[in-house]
Amino acid sequence: MPYRRLPNTDQARLRALQDAVQRASEADFTEQVITYKTLNEAKRFLLVFENQVEQYHQNFQTKVSANKHYRHIVANARMYISHFIQVLNLAVIRGDIKKEQKELYHLDINNHILPDLSSEEDLLVWGQNIIDGENERTKQGGFPIYNPTITKVKVHYDIFKEHHITQQMHKKNANRTYEDLGQLREQADSLILDIWNQVEDYYRQKLPYERLRYCQNYGVIYYYRSGEKRLSPETDKEIQRQIAQSPTLEF
Repeated sequence: MPYRRLPNTDQARLRALQDAVQRASEADFTEQVITYKTLNEAKRFLLVFENQVEQYHQNFQTKVSANKHYRHIVANARMYISHFIQVLNLAVIRGDIKKEQKELYHLDINNHILPDLSSEEDLLVWGQNIIDGENERTKQGGFPIYNPTITKVKVHYDIFKEHHITQQMHKKNANRTYEDLGQLREQADSLILDIWNQVEDYYRQKLPYERLRYCQNYGVIYYYRSGEKRLSPETDKEIQRQIAQSPTLEF
């Protein structure tokens, strides 16, 4: 006999449970391959598992779809923040703004290198730094920087900040449903294993190919080893011929 292997994807788990439940529900009441207790448990669990798988896919798809638009928003925020800092540095180099005033923006007064803006957390920090710094400098009587204005920067920063919070929520929802699904996967595997054991035990007296087909009808998944001969109707016929010639032969 080929060896069996438990499903390793959610869709395969669902199919295995659905096949077992459907086949057991259609079977004659005299053919109780799966116990009523296990069958009822499988029916109840299948509804929960199907719902959780669907919920996870919905949350994951929402996160992916939102992320496409979010990437564009992040790029805009990074562009405006970096551009503003470059214009500020040029104004300091020209002498239009005193270099000491860069401290208002939490920028190093002794160099004109852009701060690291590679991460979203960096953008959150530096966006707020330059908004606060520009507001404070203009309150002290300094002329505002143009192209871009801090108002334009703030618009894109606020949009980024709002979508950042939303995107984190999407990630949190997807991660939570994934963790919940992980716990259900363990229950699904345990239930499928129990069902398969019952099915194989019920058909243990059948000939190999016939037993294979009956078990597969209940969702049991089999794999052939490398070089292993595949079972076929001829396999059973050959065993029957051998039994006829030697009635004490066991298979």
